[in-house]
Amino acid sequence: MKNKEKVSVLFVCLGNICRSPTADGVFRQMVQRAGLEDKILVDSAGTAGYHIGESPDQRSAEAAKLRGYDLSSLRGRQVAEQDFDTFDYILAMDHSNLTNLRQLAPHDFKGHLGLFLEFGNSRVREVPDPYYGGAKGFEQVLDLVEGASRQLLAQIQAELR
Repeated sequence: MKNKEKVSVLFVCLGNICRSPTADGVFRQMVQRAGLEDKILVDSAGTAGYHIGESPDQRSAEAAKLRGYDLSSLRGRQVAEQDFDTFDYILAMDHSNLTNLRQLAPHDFKGHLGLFLEFGNSRVREVPDPYYGGAKGFEQVLDLVEGASRQLLAQIQAELR
């Protein structure tokens, strides 16, 4: 993927209403602040079709908004076969979703398919699902996502040089 003109990133969780839209919103803003929105495509999806067309979970949106991230334009969608043709990075929030993505991926997929937190400095390898927890869970998701997003952006910036 070295010396590409454009790089695309897809964040994936189960329902695409908590973790992956949070990652989408955080990373998208970091990309914009770096002036790279014309060079980096950002999207999110879920491995399940539970929330197609729905806005992100209100608790995720509110926690993100308190940190200056706007998730209001995002809508839930399910991962599709063509995503493996479109995206260079397909990043799962946890091992369960990574397993599902590996089953969907064509054998000739040349991009990076892995866990999002591979890019973070945390010992945590999975972004925990905050859906059934309290407000603290949404804060933890933001902490993990911000750290991994900085690392991922640095790697992609190096690829674009």
